[in-house]
Amino acid sequence: MSFKSILREMRDGIGSMSRRGVEGKHWRSHMRSFVAPDVTLSEPVEQGQWANLPPELLLDIIRRVEESETAWPARAVVVSCASVCRSWREVSKEIVKTPEECGRLTFPISLKQPGPRDAPVQCFIKRDRATSTYRLCFGLTPSEDESDKLLLIARKMRRATSTDFIISLVADDFSRASNTYVGKLRSNFLGTKFTVYDSQSPTDAAIQRRSRHSRRFNTKQVSPKLPAYNYSVATISYELNVLRTRGPRRMHSTMLSIPVSSIQEGGVAPTPTSFPQYSDDRSSTLRVSKENEAAISFSSPNLTTSTPHCGEALVLKNKAPRWHEHLQCWCLNFKGRVTVASVKNFQLVAAVDPSLNIPAEEQDKVILQFGKIGKDIFTMDYRYPLSAFQAFAICLSSFDTKPACE
Repeated sequence: MSFKSILREMRDGIGSMSRRGVEGKHWRSHMRSFVAPDVTLSEPVEQGQWANLPPELLLDIIRRVEESETAWPARAVVVSCASVCRSWREVSKEIVKTPEECGRLTFPISLKQPGPRDAPVQCFIKRDRATSTYRLCFGLTPSEDESDKLLLIARKMRRATSTDFIISLVADDFSRASNTYVGKLRSNFLGTKFTVYDSQSPTDAAIQRRSRHSRRFNTKQVSPKLPAYNYSVATISYELNVLRTRGPRRMHSTMLSIPVSSIQEGGVAPTPTSFPQYSDDRSSTLRVSKENEAAISFSSPNLTTSTPHCGEALVLKNKAPRWHEHLQCWCLNFKGRVTVASVKNFQLVAAVDPSLNIPAEEQDKVILQFGKIGKDIFTMDYRYPLSAFQAFAICLSSFDTKPACE
């Protein structure tokens, strides 16, 4: 019997035992149906026979699976191990490292964690014009059988004075009142300034919070287990092209949640370890949402924000292309990852003060690159200190119409 068959048999057995123990309690079975492997329930769940394995044996099993399944779709076996029971989940979370340490994406929380330092994570974005959705998938190029590993999906929603890109973990639920909600990107009226909102704080304490609640939901209408506010983690600004001069777009991205010291030797970027847990106390949710509210100004493209938690914010700028006389176009070295010329193509590097004494190789290192390879297919490669969610949000800003910048 294969290892996958054993896991399937184990999960079926545990599921039947758990159903007998919680018969008549519909809310608990509903909660179990959508809990991610790195999110634990506040209610105790009956443990099955596989939870009683000796810790040494269990640790050896999970470690062997982690070392053998290195890429998707086989990587799903590691997630299956974490879904067996609570003890298996805790051991899996202990063995599976963050993308910064191992360069792999495993649990959903890894989409909020910084990418690897050595080599970028290579992904691609598929645009669906009919539904105004954008799928972020893992891999070099799309497969022919539509079996790509979906990481994140965004839906574009036009409003009277702005455009919103709602980002979710699944393709059929974009509600803020859902546990699959990841964050959103909001533009101004001209499409020249954007704000990235995260559904959870990248640190243990809130660093920046919106000055008012969501327009779509009142705090009392949102489930008490879900956040009633968004954390502002980044701003993106495109420079106006008033004289209509030739050249690509010029942009700056201020990562409010990432300190500039993260790209220095020994520097670290915020790394959440799990999705937030919310209590049933509605008053506590209301109380938290009203504390330390601060408005953020986006008047300058070179904005740097200082907070007690992250210090001076990291600012990214697009790498200046060179003019190719023979081809008569602006060119950047995408190392074969971009094949179609487009105004949307860009590479982002760190914009740092010379007084910080950051090595030149760190300043020239491409942190995020985005480019077109087909009619509605784009590549996205990101690395430390950006996360997949932050990189995806920055790339989404390139899809919005910008007549004043071109």
